Parts: sequence; structure tokens; C-alpha cells
Amino acid sequence: MDKLKTLVSDFFEKKFNVTPIVISSPGRINLIGEHTDYNMGFVLPAAIDKGAYVAISKTNNETINLYALDLNDEFTTTLKTYTHSAKEWPNYIIGVVDELIKMGKVLGGFNAVFAGNVPLGAGMSSSAALECATVFALNHIFDLGLSKLQMAQIAQQAEREFVGVKCGIMDQFASVFGKKNHVIKLDCRSLEYTYVPFNIQGIKIVLFDSMVKHSLASTEYNLRSQQCQQGVAIIQQKFSQVQTLRDATIQMVDDCLANGDLTIYNRCKYVVEEIDRLILACADLTENNLEAFGQKMYATHKGLSQLYQVSCPQLDFIADCALLQPDILGARMMGGGFGGCVIALIKDENYESIIEEIKTSYQQKWDKEMKVYVMSIEDGARVVV
Repeated sequence: MDKLKTLVSDFFEKKFNVTPIVISSPGRINLIGEHTDYNMGFVLPAAIDKGAYVAISKTNNETINLYALDLNDEFTTTLKTYTHSAKEWPNYIIGVVDELIKMGKVLGGFNAVFAGNVPLGAGMSSSAALECATVFALNHIFDLGLSKLQMAQIAQQAEREFVGVKCGIMDQFASVFGKKNHVIKLDCRSLEYTYVPFNIQGIKIVLFDSMVKHSLASTEYNLRSQQCQQGVAIIQQKFSQVQTLRDATIQMVDDCLANGDLTIYNRCKYVVEEIDRLILACADLTENNLEAFGQKMYATHKGLSQLYQVSCPQLDFIADCALLQPDILGARMMGGGFGGCVIALIKDENYESIIEEIKTSYQQKWDKEMKVYVMSIEDGARVVV
């Protein structure tokens, strides 16, 4: 990560002839609790050692100059004339600007250079890392006085309103609030959170990238949210206290949905089961019972694949390979779905040979080379220069 810090800083100085402030904001993994965030349930994310870096400084006018080092591409607009860009990547940054202006915050023009090492499309929230780096940087240079929670919410709103992905709060919250060697048990309704120690001594957190790319702005992601809302509306007819699936029990889901639309039933069944599963998984971590925790990861994958139907054949294949390995404690697809990564907890002693075995099996089955990332859990967004 230090190399990226130097890269954006040096490039910025050469391009703008000014010494910038550099902000880093991480991507995230989510150990358990998938697609529960927009249903106001619990999630269990952690910030990782891969993220977005932004080098930034004020200008003396209203011009916004952006440069994406990874893409070797630039974009210029102003505080008064900005609009959606067909290039797409500027929208994650301008969306943050838009939210701040709507809040009544006073901004000036700025120059910014971005780079990151969160693999795109792998379900590690490269978009949230970029949004959170942007809001953290603008808060810093314009002295906006935002709290960490406000920054996470602004970054989320930028993605929901300007980019158009109706995401929950988890990705941005983890990027801002991350704590080294801890996962965050986040209540997505109240936004109350607790840090749960994640003792991975003797364990590697490994992400197997299927190399199947997805777009979270796809209709399928937003469709799942709509289907959950349809289920809630039906449950409310009998149980008026249920405002979201967070309020529902499996008994309610069975009573109200089992004899209706099977798709709606399956979607809601998965979410309610996953919320219950996360509560039990946190107890496993508190007791340092990673074997029990890992079994819940496998159960989550099964639910995501069969009930929520956001997996794909490649992700299922990786999860099945993991099940055959005694030294893999747990594995599941992670992220929005339809591609991306499987996250696995692998015992240290044989992890390299296990990775090679799964990579070889994947290559033989799909004629595609898999990428693999070994993660550590790190702190959230911060000033690094």
C-alpha cells in the first residue's frame, strides 16, 4: 500500500506542481451476513489491506480536475456544471460532491489523483473505497466537520442516488470504521455497531476470484431488493409490526409466504435465516470457535445459491472444492453475486498447496485462470500524508 501512496503523491506533484494531502480508504470483506444490509439486518464486515488512495489539494476556483491513474484517464468539470459522466468512474467522486452540496456544505474546486488495488468486480467494494476516500479527503481539505458516520452515509447516498445502485450501508461503513484484526457487527437499522475480535492466528483469509465480472448496477441486484419488499408487504397484512425482513421470523415467513410466490418465499426465507445465522456466528467468534463459524459460511453459500439465486456455476464450483478440503474451515461467495469471489478460511500449514489445487481444478473445469488474494484485516479511512 505504501507504493500506491508514493505513486499518487509523486504523480500529483508532477501534474499540478503542488504537494498534496493523501488519503487512503480500504475495500472490505464480509465474513457473513450477505444481502441483509438493505433489509435492515446485521452484517459482519472488515476493512482489508487493499484500498483506494487519493492525492488531493484545493484550487483557487470552482474547477474539479480528476485523474484516474489505474485507467490513465482524466475528467474535468466544475461545481456548477457537473453532471453524470459516460466514463462512469467519475460518477463515484462527483456523486459525493453532489451529496455534500445538497447538504449545504461549502466546497471549492480541487485537483485529485486516484489509484487503488482493490480488484474490480471481485466483490471487495472498490466503489465504496473510492467514495469513502473522496468524502474523507473533501472533509479534510475543506474542514467540513463531518463525523465518521456522516461520511459513510454520504458515500452510500452517492452510490444510491448518483451512481444508481440501491446499496445498503455496509460497504461504506466498513471502509470508514474498519479496525485492525476486528470484524464489525453492524446493525443496519440503528447503525449501532460493536467490534468483534477476529483471532485468525493459524488461519489465512483467502479470496478465490472466479474472474467472472458483475455489475452491481445490474437489474438483478435491485430486483432482489424489490422482491424482499414485496415479501414484507405480504407479511404486513398479518403482522403489522413487520417493517422490514429484520422484524420477521421464519415462522412468519412460512405462515405468510410459503403458499404464495415461491421466488418471494425463497428470497425472504434466505434473508431471515441469514440474520439469525449471523447472530450465532458472532457468538462463535467470541468463543474463538472458528470451526463452527466456518460451517455457517458454508450454510450461507448454500442459501445464496439455492434460495437467493445470486451465485453462478463458477462460484458454486469453488465452494464445492472448498468443502472437499479438511483444512478449509468455511467458504462462501461474497458480495453482490453473479461473479466475483469466494472467501475462505484456510489453516496456515497447507494453505499454499490447497490454493494451487483449487486453482488447477478451476482451470481444468472452466478453462480460465483464477486469481487468488490473501487478505489481512486493517484500519479504515485515514490521512496517510
